[in-house]
This record gives sequence, structure tokens and C-alpha cells, in this order.
Amino acid sequence: TRFEKPEGGELVLANYRGKPLVLNFWATWCPPCIKEMPELDAFQQRHAAAGWQVVGLAIDNPAAVREFLARAPVGYAVGLAGMEGADLSRRLGNERGGLPFSVVFDRDGRPVARKLGETRRELLLDWAAKY
Repeated sequence: TRFEKPEGGELVLANYRGKPLVLNFWATWCPPCIKEMPELDAFQQRHAAAGWQVVGLAIDNPAAVREFLARAPVGYAVGLAGMEGADLSRRLGNERGGLPFSVVFDRDGRPVARKLGETRRELLLDWAAKY
């Protein structure tokens, strides 16, 4: 699956195989999504040496995402997922289609954990310890 990046270029999800990944679905109009972004960013920085990656898929208007990230940049990769992202989110277990929604993938690319709603530092650390 491929998505355009806000800054240009392409985000290819297959490129993230082989390392544990937190895939986070979010939108600029979702307060809990915005609230958890600094913690996801810090998690990526703290756990990158252990191979952890964070990817944010914005289910939102591309212009709104670019404007938001210009004001509040993050160090992890972001893809402009739109409605395709909403469909992917549902296929990964987000039956209600709520945001934020996060899925953890192990090194083999298998989904091993899911969270509907805001992630917290303790949960991220728990995932890092388990996977």
C-alpha cells in the first residue's frame, strides 16, 4: 500500500517490514489524535535504536494535514491516506471507524496489538517490551 507524503514523495508500507511498527490513523480535526502525537514522536525517538518505527496515516484533507504539520511537525513518517486509509483501518480491525486507531505490527509484518482511542506512554512502553 502506497500513500503520498505531505512533503512530497511516497510512503510505501512494505518498506517498514522487518522492524516493529506502530501504524497510527489520525486526523487534524480529532483532539485525542493531536494530543497523542508528541508521545508517539517521543516513542519513535526513544525506541528507534531498537528498530521501532511509527507511521501516521492521516484520514483527512491533504491541505489541512500539510498546514497542521507545518505548525506541529513530527519526526515520524506521515502518509496522506484519505478514504483509502479509512478502509485500511477497518480491514485492520477498526470496525467502528473511530480515530485515533493504532495497530502494532511485529517484525514479520503481522498485526499483534490494536488500540482504538488515544495511546498513552505506558501502553507504548508495554508494546515496546512485548514486541
